[in-house]
Amino acid sequence: MTDSNYNEEVVLFQLEDSIGWITLNRPEVLNALSLEVLEKLSFIFDDVKVNQDVKAVVITGAGEKAFSAGANIQYLNHASPLEVQTYSRLAVTVTNKIENLGKVVIAAINGYALGGGLEIAEACMLRIAVSDAQLGHPEVRIGAVAGFGGTTRLPRLIGKGRATELLLTGNLISAQEAQQLGLVNRVVEADQLMKETKSLLDDILTRAPVAVGLTWEALHRGLNMTLEESAMLGADYFGLVASTEDFREGTRAFLEKATPKFLGK
Repeated sequence: MTDSNYNEEVVLFQLEDSIGWITLNRPEVLNALSLEVLEKLSFIFDDVKVNQDVKAVVITGAGEKAFSAGANIQYLNHASPLEVQTYSRLAVTVTNKIENLGKVVIAAINGYALGGGLEIAEACMLRIAVSDAQLGHPEVRIGAVAGFGGTTRLPRLIGKGRATELLLTGNLISAQEAQQLGLVNRVVEADQLMKETKSLLDDILTRAPVAVGLTWEALHRGLNMTLEESAMLGADYFGLVASTEDFREGTRAFLEKATPKFLGK
């Protein structure tokens, strides 16, 4: 990434204080995910992954109504089955890149997060929503399936039973209910969304970066393992992180009742 600002018509990127702010920028259609949007997101996340200046990422939507209303229904209505599959596979590639970025990613949900839009948010490490946000997977209401990763990630976030109800009914839920289910981490008033998001990121970024990254990887990978395998993975990462300078600095600072100065190595 050669510039601190990467602006495209449908996706905006701005780097500020080591945080990459990504904005889905199609407010006139509630930030629906066109092929162009997905292609730009894929490109941006490839750049962000290797850019050492970017320590964390926030994804949000332009305007005051929506994070993203999901897939481009007008396109889907005319697309062939093969084109729909290609479109969905591109979306899955994007959500996988978000989940495996190796950096903290927060979804700042500023309004509707529906279908594919919610699937983008589900791929993030954490989710903060405004109090009047509506979330859901209405795909079955138009004869479709949550094909951007929702059938995989939602049950892992809130449990199979609750995910099944949301996916099979297509009903929307409030931000408050989403928080109760564990789909959303925090609910805030609209004028506090970015402040709260930045505050949470600042809190995480004061921790040892390698430890944060390995903790997420152990959690994420461990969900696909048996209990014993997952616990052993955590033990292995504990041993691995002990080889870092930050581990020695953190344990030294604790013993000396001092504030650690982590270097990310």
